[in-house]
Order: sequence, then structure tokens, then C-alpha cells
Amino acid sequence: MKSKKYNDAFYLRIDRGEEIIGSISKFCTDNKIRAGLISGLGSVSEAELGLFDVDEKKFIKKEFKGIHEIASMNGNISVMDDETYLHIHAVLSDRECRAYGGHFAKGVVGATFEVIIMPVKGNPGRKFEETVGLNMLDFSD
Repeated sequence: MKSKKYNDAFYLRIDRGEEIIGSISKFCTDNKIRAGLISGLGSVSEAELGLFDVDEKKFIKKEFKGIHEIASMNGNISVMDDETYLHIHAVLSDRECRAYGGHFAKGVVGATFEVIIMPVKGNPGRKFEETVGLNMLDFSD
């Protein structure tokens, strides 16, 4: 991974074979980014998207193998239990330009992946909300 800061934004290039979520999370931890926005695009050789089933309170995940474009990715950065917490959604497209979208749980870069991280001031936290079954943004600080 390579990165450069322009004004308040960080531009990252994550290279072929690198795992996206882990790379972004490590970058945020190393650079003390505790809140911010994420926007990215590129390709993956394998990925996992999910949908949260509200009734069963669990994620339904689907794996994608082979090259897929990341047509759009966005998310946010917060902190849970003093660890970087990423909440990211993405749209993948296949060779026929069919699109699949959902919670981005995993992705290994296929050719290249470009991401912009816009840190924001603040320290939004998260805590598990039992009634919903998710780690929700928590503004009780």
C-alpha cells in the first residue's frame, strides 16, 4: 500500500493481492484516524458482501470469486473498544456488468484499489445494541 496526504485528505493505493479492510484499518490506526469518511473504487479478485437480516439479527454473506469491479464504495470510520471500526458498503460488478451490493466484509485487490480517507474531528464510538443486533453509533461521550 502507498499513501499520500493532500490537504486534509489521504489518498491510498492498495495493490494487487492486499486485503482491503485490513489495509484501511491498519492505516487508520497507524495515523490515529478515529473518525472519517471513506470513498473508493478499483477491483477485487475475491470479496464478501453481506446483508443484515433484522429478524434473525445476523449477516447473510455472499462470496464472490474472480475479478469484479468495485463500482462504488463508501463508508465511515469510528471506534469501538478503542479499536478502529470500519462500516463500509460497496457495489461490485461482474463481466456482464451485473451489480451486487451490500455490506463490504472482505476484499482482496485484483488489479488496484484507490481509496480516499477524509478524517473528521471527533471521536464517534460504537456499542452493541441488543434490540437491533448491531454495533450502533454511540454519541453518549
